[in-house]
Order: sequence, then structure tokens, then C-alpha cells
Amino acid sequence: MFTLVIGGAASGKSEYAESLLLGAPGPRYYLATMEPMEDAECRARIEKHRRQRAGKGFVTIERGVDLAGLALPARGDVLLEDLGNLAANELYSPAGSGPAGALGAVVEGVRHLRAECRGLVVVSNEIFAGGRDYAPGTETYLRLLADAHRALAALADNVCEVACGLPIYYKGAKP
Repeated sequence: MFTLVIGGAASGKSEYAESLLLGAPGPRYYLATMEPMEDAECRARIEKHRRQRAGKGFVTIERGVDLAGLALPARGDVLLEDLGNLAANELYSPAGSGPAGALGAVVEGVRHLRAECRGLVVVSNEIFAGGRDYAPGTETYLRLLADAHRALAALADNVCEVACGLPIYYKGAKP
């Protein structure tokens, strides 16, 4: 089962995505895609997510690019947090695929991950409601994420948006 969970900032999407896997027998993997930076905001976000999943039985795997090259230690359920970071890493990171290969790396990476696990929940950000006056690099990133959303929604069994902590299913139903 593959569920794509999209939501705005502080919408409750991460907590909802975690709840979808808490009843799974394990192993449960938390695939963290944020590449640690040296700024305080990044460190604070990473620590917030670590506190949120503490005691929930997730094994954390940190991987910012090349999901297609990831081999899980054992077949289980995966929470990928989050698609926006993965897309940015593939687009901008020196280890990423760059503008020409980022979409393929993201989509093929998720396909590979789906084949490696029992259940997959992918979390992504709804960032397209914030206006239209973006810098050229931001436009490239937004187009990449929009294309990734469309491609993964087509592959997913379930697609939902979380608003105010409430899931709204556009495809499928709550697993």
C-alpha cells in the first residue's frame, strides 16, 4: 500500500502520516531526507521530528538523495519525510541528480522504495498556494515538486491532503 500525504506547514500531516504506520507489525522505518545543515532552524526541525517519533518504534534511516540505491535492512513499512526535501536535494545538492535528472531520481527512487517495503507513506508539502512572485530557482523547484506530486499521485493507492489535522482523501481511502 502506498499513501501520499500532502499538507501545508503545521497542518498535522507528519503526525497523521505516522499514525498510518503505528499499527504495522514492524519493522517501521522513518526515512529522513533533510540533509543536516549548520543552521539552527534546520537543527531545530530535525530535533522536533526526532522528539515526535520517539518511542513509536521507528528505525531512522537518513538519506537525502538516491533512494533508488537504498536497500532496507529488512522488509517493513516506510515513512518518507519528506518529498520536498528529497526534491530539493536531488535538484541542488552536489550529490543529487541536478535539474535534468531530479524528477526521474525522485520518482524512480520512490518506485524502488515501494518495491522494497510492505507499506509506504510519503509526506510532502503543499507550497503552491503562496502566490506567484518567485525567484527563477524557486520556480524550478516548484515545478519539480508539482511534477513529482502528479507522478506519485498516479502511482499511489491513496492520496490525501491534511488540513487542520484532518485528512481529506482525493484517491482511495484511509488504509
